[in-house]
Order: sequence, then structure tokens, then C-alpha cells
Amino acid sequence: MRTPALGLLLLACAAVGSAAEPTPVPLWPGDAPGALGKGPDDIPTLTAYPIDPAVATGAAMVILPGGGYGFLADPHEGGNFARFLAEHGVTGYVLHYRLGSHGYRHPVELEDAARALRTVRAHAAEWKIDPKRIGIMGSSAGGHLASTLLTHFDAGNATSADPIEQQSSRPDLGVLCYAVITMGPDTHDGSKASLLGSNPTPELVTLLSNEQQVTKETPPCFVWSTWEDPVVKVENSLTFAAALRRAGVPMDLHVYEKGGHGMGLANGHPWTKDLIFWLTQRGWAK
Repeated sequence: MRTPALGLLLLACAAVGSAAEPTPVPLWPGDAPGALGKGPDDIPTLTAYPIDPAVATGAAMVILPGGGYGFLADPHEGGNFARFLAEHGVTGYVLHYRLGSHGYRHPVELEDAARALRTVRAHAAEWKIDPKRIGIMGSSAGGHLASTLLTHFDAGNATSADPIEQQSSRPDLGVLCYAVITMGPDTHDGSKASLLGSNPTPELVTLLSNEQQVTKETPPCFVWSTWEDPVVKVENSLTFAAALRRAGVPMDLHVYEKGGHGMGLANGHPWTKDLIFWLTQRGWAK
């Protein structure tokens, strides 16, 4: 059954060429699990960006902006990415997930990301999306959350009364932009503290060090960073790519010498062309 909120999301998907900003809709019809209040910061939302049906390939991307788990760098790493992908036939859905700065710790952020992926998959036919071509894209701390879903997905709950929760949360591929990956020595300390608190257990640090959680079931990934990034060390991308290689998971790794942290689309930077080339090779983009 379609909820009113999901009906609005469907209208947003269909609003091709509309000048109005797309409408965020809540991921859950009532309070989100574990909600600490009822304000905007307690309500994770998903925003569908319009795409021209003439160019749409049926592929979709759930997009997670960065911000150190303290704020969300949208539209810089959210809506702008969705509009860029739409030009190449990929429908973008931007997730506003709950944040450590508002009292939310793991696994709440992962639950929000999983719910977003399940939502798109559950409504794939209605939204003209291929349920086997739904990816996850994240930048910086959003890249950590994306890499968490890439390594901590599940098959869904077949006995749930909620048809969304019956869906798998496994992305079909991942795009990681200057991502935080580890919670170990090479982590971004602010992201770690916001996600795990000030004194996480060693077991939790290992669990969320996603370079240690890669298996052969991890989806293919496009991973990029810059050598001179002063905020998130390039070792995050390198160790994740190495783990993918050891597990036999296809990946495309790009380390560019120049470029600071949080570049977003960075007009003129080759990462965008490299990404579209990779997505086109995989039959996702035009």
C-alpha cells in the first residue's frame, strides 16, 4: 500500500523539468525507529530528483552527503550529484540521515541508509527503476555510511508486515568519494566521535572499520580520493580498495594528486568523467 509520503515521492520522480525543488519525504510513515524527538533532525527523509524519461536507464543511486556525521553537505554532495547523474540517465535519491550532532549513534545511521535503499527497491516498478541496479553513493562521512551499507547489508525480513522491510538492503554497486572508511588510526576523528561516541569499545571500532568487513559478497565499487586531501587520509580509500581486491570484488580506484577535501563535482576535475565511463561500462549510465 502506498503511503501519502511515498505518493509525494512518486510525484517528485515524475516532475520532469519542474523548476520547483523536489520535496523531501519521511522514510517511515510515523516516528522513525529510535527517534529522540519529533523535530526535523529526528525525521530521516528521502528526496527524489527528476529525470527525463527519454534518457533514463532505469538505474538509481541513493546519495549520502558528507559532513562528519555532524551536518549534511547538501546540495554540495547531495542534490548537485543527483542532478549530474540525471544528465547521464541515473535517477538520484538524496538521503538526509540522522546525525551524531543530534544524539544519534550507530546503528541509527545505518538503519536510515538501509531503509532508503529498501524503499527504492520496494517501489522500483512504480518508479520505473530496475531493482537490480540500485547503488549507494557517499562522500566523506557519507562515504563511510555508504561503505557501511556495502559491508553490513541484509536480505530483508520476509515475515515483516511492512513490504519495504521485506526488501534486501544490499546495494548493487557503490561510489565512494574521498570517503572515511576506517575507525582505526587513519580515521577522521570527528566522524568517529559523532558516530560512535567518545569511548567506543574495540569491538565496535572493528565492526565499523569497513576495510575489515569486506567479503566476496560486497558489491563492485568506484573509489576515489586525492593524495593531498588534508582531512580524510587517502589511506582510507587505499585500504578499502585493497580489501576489495583480496575478496575478488571488481572495483575502479582513482587517486588524484591534486584536490582538497569535499570537492563535490569540482567542475573540470576528471573524477566525474571517470565515474560516468565506469557506470557506462556497467550498463548504468549514458
